[in-house]
Amino acid sequence: MKHAPTTPYEASSARLGIELAMLVLALVASGGLIYWVSGMPLVALGFACGLAAMMLAAAMGMRGQKPAVDVEEASPDWSVTLAAMDSAGVAAQGRARAAIAITDRANRMVCANPVFEQTFGSLHAPPRMVLDGGGGEVLSAMVREAWRDGKAAAREVSDGGRCWRVGARRAGRADEYMIWSFAPIEEVDTLAEMAAWLRGPFGHMFGDAGLCLALVGQEGTILAANREMAARACGDGAATLAGQEFAELLRSDDRDRIHFAREGRKGSPQTLWQVPLSPPEAEPAPLAGTAPAEVEPASLMLLIDAGMGLGGTGGDAKGQAGQLEALLEQLPLGLAMTDRDGRFLFANPAFRRAAGLDAHNLPPYPSDLVIARDKTAMSDAVRRYAQGPASSGDIAVRLSVEPDEPASLGLAGVRGMGEAAVLLSLADTTEETRLRRQVAQATKMQAVGQLAGGVAHDFNNVLTAIIGYCDLMLLRHTPGDSDYDDIQQIKANSNRAASLTRQLLAFSRQQTLQPEVLQLPDVMSEVTQMLKRLLGAKITLEVRHDRNLGAVRADPRQLEQVIINLAVNARDAIQSSGGGEGASGMLTFTTRRVEARDIRRMGSEIIPAGEYTALICEDTGGGIAPAVIGKIFEPFFTTKDVGKGTGLGLSTVYGIVKQSGGFIFASNVKGADGKPVGARFTIYLPVHEASEEELKKTEAVEEARNWAGGGRILLVEDEDMVRAVAERALTRQGYEVTTASDGDEGLEIVRGGQQFDLVVSDVVMPAMDGPAMALAIREVAPELPILFMSGYAEAQLRDQIDIVAMHFIPKPFSVQQIADKVAEVLTTSSRRS
Repeated sequence: MKHAPTTPYEASSARLGIELAMLVLALVASGGLIYWVSGMPLVALGFACGLAAMMLAAAMGMRGQKPAVDVEEASPDWSVTLAAMDSAGVAAQGRARAAIAITDRANRMVCANPVFEQTFGSLHAPPRMVLDGGGGEVLSAMVREAWRDGKAAAREVSDGGRCWRVGARRAGRADEYMIWSFAPIEEVDTLAEMAAWLRGPFGHMFGDAGLCLALVGQEGTILAANREMAARACGDGAATLAGQEFAELLRSDDRDRIHFAREGRKGSPQTLWQVPLSPPEAEPAPLAGTAPAEVEPASLMLLIDAGMGLGGTGGDAKGQAGQLEALLEQLPLGLAMTDRDGRFLFANPAFRRAAGLDAHNLPPYPSDLVIARDKTAMSDAVRRYAQGPASSGDIAVRLSVEPDEPASLGLAGVRGMGEAAVLLSLADTTEETRLRRQVAQATKMQAVGQLAGGVAHDFNNVLTAIIGYCDLMLLRHTPGDSDYDDIQQIKANSNRAASLTRQLLAFSRQQTLQPEVLQLPDVMSEVTQMLKRLLGAKITLEVRHDRNLGAVRADPRQLEQVIINLAVNARDAIQSSGGGEGASGMLTFTTRRVEARDIRRMGSEIIPAGEYTALICEDTGGGIAPAVIGKIFEPFFTTKDVGKGTGLGLSTVYGIVKQSGGFIFASNVKGADGKPVGARFTIYLPVHEASEEELKKTEAVEEARNWAGGGRILLVEDEDMVRAVAERALTRQGYEVTTASDGDEGLEIVRGGQQFDLVVSDVVMPAMDGPAMALAIREVAPELPILFMSGYAEAQLRDQIDIVAMHFIPKPFSVQQIADKVAEVLTTSSRRS
């Protein structure tokens, strides 16, 4: 139902005209009636004039009164609303128009668009509409909800087999109107829409990129295709190809490569991708007012030129292949690609590093990377993954660059990447190999150290007996006797042998140190004359000392060994670089004070911040080659000629420094041109602060020299020679000595009730060793002191044994040394008691 397009002004003018016409007609009719009755014209004219005057006076009197308000004049202009409803009643994407109606609070129809009138008529306004099922109740519930909340949730109703999605909401200045919308629910044909996409701008966009798209039905017939597909298949981009067999448009050659039948082998090979299309399950409608229809099984076929993949060589494919290669080059995993014939197409830098290849030369086949024995297996694996289905696996091979190290090579058959058919992966194990070698070297060093410790232990027992018997024999001879010099020579050679055992233990850091608090300049002064004789006349020795050097705690004899080894190493380097024994050069030893702020300024993660005294050794021997500077401290490593070096010099230095709590670094001294002119060894020893315990120990040593208290001693030693020497040495000092050949015998003696002032025991013995015996003895005599004698390091022994009042004397020892040590222990025990 439509309203006429009128305005209040037009309506008022129309009414006024009608009223005037009626008055004039009544005046004429009245005058004519008087004239017809009386027959006198003047009487009729006078009556008409009087009547007109009266009507004019009445009109003038009513002009000042307010006219009555016309309800129609206050109603809104529905023509504009109707036009807006007619143009806005279209659903999304140009689908069927929606029916729209407006009602007032009394549910009376105010206006409606043509779609509503044509569909539902104008007799019944919502919610009083005739619908299927309970549609009327649904609309009644919606109108109540909308008047209450301003808007009602959309609901679905049906009418004569048609379904509608209904919406209702309030509108108007005073919310006096209700707007109803009825949107038809339609099914969406997915395949038809996809076919429209392929024929439209969507398909043109893919065609411009060189991709051929075709929508193929379940029977293999084409439903739709883009312009590029039509142009390649039949030469006409405007052709639809609908109804043709998709497989008839393609051909394959003897290498299983796909071509367009029209182009034949002259055309570029194609890579075919099939994307099956299946209907969505239990998903909501994509658009309001739409419902998905049942989708016929179909597939989207994509045909791509093989040259557009990795390794392609034609036209625009070069730029795309370059982008892919640039991406793969950034990956840390070694990746390479081969074609179906097994030829290399590409290899990233990580793969080249892992395979030992340079940055430019890539062999033709992967089998060229492995040893001869693995070439056949490698070729067969690449061929199998290239021609078979897409799968992956790995194979163990030995690369030519590392024939002794098996490597795992991954293979994967790939499809859809142009000529590429097999993806090879090889991890870059350069760092892993380096770490593995370091672990192997550390393991070897540990084994060598254990061997050296065992040899030194047994050898020290022999040397202890030899040196002890020499001391006992010297007590019975005086200088000038025929045997005195011979005995002294035997003792000197034994001491030389003992120094060799200390060297064996030094590089394994197991030698026994006898540390003292000392100054480095004092140690340098002791060996300066010896160094001059070792260096010769052609090599200048220069010694410089800093002021206010801190005292260090180290074994002075071991530090002398460090200085001598560094000097001999520098002499050999100068002579080697200068052309022989007559070469000239300079060797400089410098002592320097290093404060904590200097250490922090160095930024070293190895040296903790603190006070140090540094010993720097510099020579002019040409420096150390960068390839070997990291190996110079390894045992048995030497750059000298055969027969001129044992490889123990610098390793001994390293072991002594580390066991003394210090640090040593090697570097090169560079000249004005930046080239190495010599080597520099820097040793950092921590400054020592004497503790109260050390002061008390020093006092005990002074008192021990005057010890004359005697005592009862239990001597436990499994070596007969060492036991005999120690027994005779202690007996000569006035001690009462009881001997035992092993730990079990010693423990039985103590448990038997005998009282002792001290137990002197070896550490390593068969059956029960020294520490186990000591722990058992302490259960019987808790206060009994223990003195261990061993060829192993004291620090190592104390780490393994946690016993109170435990003392230590290293082997080999002399008669006087064991006597002094026993006196020191007894003095300390007596002071405690």
